[in-house]
This record gives sequence, structure tokens and C-alpha cells, in this order.
Amino acid sequence: MVSGHLFHCRKNSWPPEEYVGRTALQLLDLDGGSPPEQAWRRRLNSHANILKEFSVTFMEAMKMMTLGVRLWSYVREEASHGRKAPIDPFTRERCKPSASQGVPLGGMGSGSISRGFRGEFKNWHIIPGLCENSPVMENQFSIFVSRDSGNKKYSSVLAPGHHEGLKKCNDSGISSWDWNLSGQHSTYHALFPRAWTIYDGEPDPDLKISCRQISPFIPHDYKDSSLPASVFVYTLVNTGRDRAKVSLLMTWANSIGGFSHHSGGHFNEPFIGDDGVSGVLLHHKTAKDNPPVTFSIAACETQNVSVTVLPVFGLSGENHVSAKEMWDTMSKDGHFSRENFNAGCSMPSSSGETLCAAVSASTWVEPHGRCTVAFALAWSSPKVKFQKGCTYNRRYTEFYGTSERSSSINLVHDALTKYRLWEEEIEKWQDPILKDEKLPEWYKFTLFNELYFLVAGGTVWTGQDRTLDLNSPASTSC
Repeated sequence: MVSGHLFHCRKNSWPPEEYVGRTALQLLDLDGGSPPEQAWRRRLNSHANILKEFSVTFMEAMKMMTLGVRLWSYVREEASHGRKAPIDPFTRERCKPSASQGVPLGGMGSGSISRGFRGEFKNWHIIPGLCENSPVMENQFSIFVSRDSGNKKYSSVLAPGHHEGLKKCNDSGISSWDWNLSGQHSTYHALFPRAWTIYDGEPDPDLKISCRQISPFIPHDYKDSSLPASVFVYTLVNTGRDRAKVSLLMTWANSIGGFSHHSGGHFNEPFIGDDGVSGVLLHHKTAKDNPPVTFSIAACETQNVSVTVLPVFGLSGENHVSAKEMWDTMSKDGHFSRENFNAGCSMPSSSGETLCAAVSASTWVEPHGRCTVAFALAWSSPKVKFQKGCTYNRRYTEFYGTSERSSSINLVHDALTKYRLWEEEIEKWQDPILKDEKLPEWYKFTLFNELYFLVAGGTVWTGQDRTLDLNSPASTSC
């Protein structure tokens, strides 16, 4: 058994040593860039705490013996058919929750991806019965800053470089990127279904950055709350004397966690959509005849923001541009070639090969000026197949159809054009509780943050208004 919660409750979630400068919060208080005071907080250079296990007394064990025997018989029966039981208290190799994983992505019932407070994408739960806990470290946001004066340039992955998931494999892989962020002056803020990461002068001392993560978890909205999509809105404030060119980069691996990216048969495809939404589709061929998954990473091009893509890069540099070459291009130019949008579908990957993609959004920020840049992520696997062979259409297919490609494009488009409406509805729902002075602080953020399990707990929401019971044999969770 595991005790505790994903967001560990404590009386005061913001002790003095974890304060973000009030000046930075005031500067970022534009378009929702500043987090609410009631959010759960952690500094990026802190470490996650694995929740402690608790034991039961002899008398409690005796009372649960009948239930234990039934569960043991059920687990053995499922194993004899080559299946994993959805509830298996006897096996420790499962997705272990911690007290600081962060707000998961997306709505309900369409597969989930968690995002840790330090920015890592992990706990991949897109295929029922399969939960890959380890982060995919190629999935990152990064920043490149240059000034008109030309004296200073900054480049860094927007995640601490001391992450235990980062391993030096070869000189052309992601270890060649600039992992310069210490995290000492950066803070994560969680109030489900939103989260904020504030970079208070990291990596550029004259740049304040807020990354706001928004998912469509909205009361009484049974359409958008089923969507597998999230938006990442960057608010940039230049406190320096020189104009700054800022290029934000989103990189993504064609993977559903674990070693799935090595199975082969995956391919990427650039796209230009409506309303300035452009990006890359990553078509993933799953193992064991599971339904395929298509990821879409995109950014919104505006009058002030230019979007370019690199449809494919690899880790070795043998068949494609290497991760190091991709990074060097961004460090030098701050963007990719616009000709990349005409590249078409890549060749399917070979076994053992990792395909990645990148989307860049570049803008100029005037001295003491502000700018907003928005990215989106969507993952579309319209059919859900359970271990006993039953197949259903997910809820969102009633609105977006069953094509992985078209639904993925439409999902990121709607996410980038509707996220402000989502936030308005979320604030209408949360504000009466957050502003209630009779309620203690810890209760407010705990009340909302504990709802994470409706997204990350293995829920499957099918079409025809049917939600499968997590405890039934037909439904599975980690």
C-alpha cells in the first residue's frame, strides 16, 4: 500500500526560502502569466519524494485475508492468459506515485501523460494496462536568447541539468545540449488543471519567463473535457536595456514511453494548419497490435511570432540530422528553414532508431516589453483496445472523428485557439473557493490538485457517454 497524495499536503505551501520575487510576479501578471497565491509550489532544484509505504496490523491482515485470496487468484488467472491484472497489490513493478509529480496533461479518458515539476514528461498511460513511469528526456522546452548589443547570448534547456534521467550516451545526443539551468531561481506552481513554471532571471538575468500549462478539465463541459491536448503559454518580460530576440523550442520523441521508440515503423510529418497553427505530426506504430498513436506538437504564428519546424532529428546522426546539429542550428540562427514544411512524411524508422521532431517559435521583445508565445501538444489514439480484445472509440471521436492524423491536427488547432476560453471557465469554477477566506490555504490547493487522478488514474472515457469502471475487469490502470 502507498500512503499520501500526488501533491503532498502541508500547512504552508510557500515557505520563505521558496519565494518568487514579488517584482517578477507583478511583471508576469499579464494574460494569466502569474500563478495564484493558493497554488502548491516547489523550486526546480528540489527533489521528488517517493511516498512512504505503510504496513497493516495482524488483525487487519486477518480481516482482509479473504479479499487477498480472491485478488491473488484473479492475478494468477490473468497472468495465465498473458495479461496484467488492473489491480495487483502483490507486484511492486508498477507506476509509483510521488509527492511531487506535477499536473498531468489533457482531459479525461483519452490516455494521459504526466509532467513533473521540473519539466519532465513521464508516466505514459496511453495504452490501457501499460504505464511507463520513466521520463522521455528528449521531450523538452528550451530557450535561446540574443541581444541587440551582441555581447551576450544565452541558451538552455528549461529543465535542471542535474536530472537523474539525463544520461550521457554519445556526443551527438541530447547530452550535447546546454543543460545550464540550476533551478535555484525557478519555481513550479500547481493548481489543477493548470500549472505555472516561473523562471526568475534564468537563464538570462534580464528576462522573466512564465510557462503556463493548461488542460481542458472543465466542469459541465463534456466535449472539451475529453480532449487529449494541453497548451503551454510562455509570457516573456524583458527587463534589460537591449531588445532581445527570444526563440523557444519544443522537442518531442516519437515514443509512448519505455523503449517503444526503438520498435521501428514510426514516421514524422510537418504540417501547416489554419489560423497560424503549424507543427509536426509524429505517427507512432504501437506493439502487440495496439491502436496507433499520432502526436502533434505545434505553435501559433502571429504578427510578432514566427514558427519553423525540423520534422526529423535523431540521436546518432547516422540517418538524420543529429540532436547536436539541431541544437547548433538553433544556437546560431534561432530558427529552422521554412523549406522544412515541404518535407512531407519521413521514411519509417528502423528498429533501434529514435525519431524526434522540433518546433521553434521566435519573437523580438523590446526593452521593458512583453510578449506571449503559445505551444500545444495533442495525442490521438481514437480506438482503445483492452487486454481481453474489446475495442471502443474514445469519447472525443464523436467530435473529431477516428482518423489519427486529422484529429491530431484539429486538436492542437482548437487547443491553441480556445485555451483562453478554457481558462475563463476554470477560473469561474475555482475563484469562489480560492477567495473564500473561511477556508485554510492548504485545503484550497489540495481540493483541486487531488482531482489529478481523474486524468492520470487510468480512466477510459468511451463514446456514447460510457465511462468504464476502473475496478471492472474490462478496465485497467497502473
